[in-house]
Amino acid sequence: MAQPDPRPLLLANARLIDPAAGTDVTGGLFVENGVIRDHGAALTASAVPDGTEIVDCRGAVVAPGLVDIRCFVGEPGYEYRETLASASRAAAAGGVTTIVCQPSTEPVIDDPAIVDFLLRRARDTGVVRIHPMAAITKKLAGREMTEFGLLKEAGAVAFTDGAHSVTNALVMRRAMTYSRDFDALIVHHTEDPDLIGEGVMNEGEFASRLGLSGIPVEAETVMLERDMRLVKLTGARYHAASITCRDSLAIIARAKNEGLPVSAAVTINHLTLNENDIGSYRTFCKLSPPLRTEDDRLALADAVADGLIDVVVSDHDPQDVETKRLPFAEAAPGAVGVETMLPAALRLVHSGLVPLPTLLKALSTTPARLLGLPGGTLARGAPADLAVIDIDEPWVLDRDTLKSKCKNSPFDEARLTGRVIKTLVAGRTVHG
Repeated sequence: MAQPDPRPLLLANARLIDPAAGTDVTGGLFVENGVIRDHGAALTASAVPDGTEIVDCRGAVVAPGLVDIRCFVGEPGYEYRETLASASRAAAAGGVTTIVCQPSTEPVIDDPAIVDFLLRRARDTGVVRIHPMAAITKKLAGREMTEFGLLKEAGAVAFTDGAHSVTNALVMRRAMTYSRDFDALIVHHTEDPDLIGEGVMNEGEFASRLGLSGIPVEAETVMLERDMRLVKLTGARYHAASITCRDSLAIIARAKNEGLPVSAAVTINHLTLNENDIGSYRTFCKLSPPLRTEDDRLALADAVADGLIDVVVSDHDPQDVETKRLPFAEAAPGAVGVETMLPAALRLVHSGLVPLPTLLKALSTTPARLLGLPGGTLARGAPADLAVIDIDEPWVLDRDTLKSKCKNSPFDEARLTGRVIKTLVAGRTVHG
């Protein structure tokens, strides 16, 4: 990542939304030496030092940069799908100033040396902040735990097996107990592979009409229910990586009401799309977990609005042409999303389902706090990681303009309203 920009900068005439402080005012924000020095309604050009660069935001929203805590980056091993450089450029274009990458690389991020390599490589080639999650189990095999203490010391911000579930309850219990001793966060993909079977989309009438094998919601809820019991047993900090259905929301609500240290995320795809978007076998909409019903989608949006769902993620998972241009049942699951996460999320704002400050909190403030990362706030002295957003600009997504190396977006050719016009990391403009 580039060094902080020492030049003073004033973002003037902006709508300043700080989800961390619960404020939403019109005014200016002053940046110097890579940090936020001041902000407020009275901050105008006459109140800043001579030589300050002044950007007239013309009423655009200035918010903390987004923090995406579920992002697959192919490096090392799968550079043909995505590199740290290309992923960070895509993130910057989407107003994302911090990405947290998954351990599903080759080799797997299960050794401190690999964590160190990734952090060094990110500093050399990335334009946004990049942090790794390390594997819960060696080689993501679900059998032998990794060395949480050494991995955390090396720079891992949490522990996950990515899109793999730890099916062995004893291994998961031991991992939770171990993580508690290091105050480490367990991030778990809750899908029982035995219940998934040969399924490729949500189980129901639509799957039957398409002649495709279905995946029941119980594949998610059974695993999630087990995990809540283990959290209660161990006291570990736990985060459900991707909630997709109404039944899972009930499980999370019950766990939170019991005071368990749990949180949950939903992907932007499950918030804005449903199983019907698969249409005539659109493989760009083949995801893991699968898209669910419209009732489930609306329940997820309500859960974001009332705070039951803590975090919104992109679940950025690039797949190349060879793995997507196949019959639906044979295609690989996954979609690019870090660049389109915010524009897609603004659909919820424009439809009245989620207030903008609440959405930004789930996209920025809460994920930063959950992992103990800087950012997610406009507070004085905080890093100047910022997104300037025109929430009303209409545009149509052309996949050829995406910064990611792969173009498998479920929003290909979609009409969107709202986009990022400038992104700053440590006060330096990395997009716009």
